Amino acid sequence: MEWEVNSYYTLIAATLVLLLGKFLVQKIRFLRDFNIPEPVAGGLIAAIILFVLYQTHGVSFKFEKPLQDAFMLIFFSSIGLSADFSRLKAGGLPLVIFTVVVGAFIIVQDVIGVGLASVLGLDPLIGLITGSITLTGGHGTAGAWGPAFEKDYGLTGATALGMASATFGLVFGGLIGGPVARRLINRQGRKPVENAVKVDDQASASTDNVFEKAQQTRLITADSAVETLALFAACLVFGQIMDSVDAEYFPAFLNLPKFVWCLFGGVILRNILTAVFKMDMFDRAVDVFGNAALSLFLAMALLNLKLWELTGLAGPVTVILAVQTVVMIIYATFVTYVIMGRDYDAAVVSAGHCGFGLGATPTAVANMQSVTQTFGPSHKAFLIVPMVGAFFVDIINALILSGFVNFLK
Repeated sequence: MEWEVNSYYTLIAATLVLLLGKFLVQKIRFLRDFNIPEPVAGGLIAAIILFVLYQTHGVSFKFEKPLQDAFMLIFFSSIGLSADFSRLKAGGLPLVIFTVVVGAFIIVQDVIGVGLASVLGLDPLIGLITGSITLTGGHGTAGAWGPAFEKDYGLTGATALGMASATFGLVFGGLIGGPVARRLINRQGRKPVENAVKVDDQASASTDNVFEKAQQTRLITADSAVETLALFAACLVFGQIMDSVDAEYFPAFLNLPKFVWCLFGGVILRNILTAVFKMDMFDRAVDVFGNAALSLFLAMALLNLKLWELTGLAGPVTVILAVQTVVMIIYATFVTYVIMGRDYDAAVVSAGHCGFGLGATPTAVANMQSVTQTFGPSHKAFLIVPMVGAFFVDIINALILSGFVNFLK
């Protein structure tokens, strides 16, 4: 029996998951020590409860996806609206270096996936599905490539496998990021800092605080909230239009996910308004809406986690995903951390890389937030990780995947 849950009740359930996660993180030291994000903590408990209901009573729930997708688009729009060109210039060489590090890992991910699939007697394309298609790419990329594999290459069940693998990555990307960063930070001897930081209204207006201090008080007004919602609406409209144009006229050339177009829209809108019209962007409101959208997106994604589908994965596929998780931990520890400088910022960047290297950019930001709330701010990490994870990685991943598919077939 499957019960359909409409968008209103899905939103209510997501807020309850977030409150549960906040309560668990406050009360359970293990979750705080390993910097587990609140949406992941609450979402996993909810997923386990739903799994028990399914196993004992055969009842499953189908939570409507439109709100989840909308919150994801709002989150990426907020990244674009926060990215003025002066901040991109401030990223400088670290931004370029991290992009190269991420691109190299995508190749490693696909080589391991294809190699293990071949050794275990599976179609090599399954290796790509359990590689960067679903892990670096996430649910959106899985949804794009799955039907193509089924239609063009006869790979039955590619979409379902992709969704299950992407869900696996989303969960484990949120689980390993905090512990990896904490281990690296402990090596440095850095101690936790006091969470309660008093800031005034002027200080909280800095764009450097966007996403970095999710718990910081930000003073906004009704007018600024409405103006900010109008900016988000413009980004969503731009994303919708460009996604349709992309699908109709450039399906083989671009085929970028809609959230990338929303991010592009935010970047364009932000810089036109500030550079041409000299508008003073209200970054505090963008920050608040973006962080709220991030938390709600993760909560809804985990509500839609069907653990019985993960347990139904074939043994070889489970092996591949487990190996990919271990490789992500090793790469973040010995490559990302080392190349990015072996300092505190590099540790926070490593947590973010775990988030979108296995899951998604929202998971990366949540991982970094959970670390910086304990050990202090990292302007460098919050400057480069969201831009690489949401802006560059999908383009790089698409090019690399096209090369692998052409090579394999």
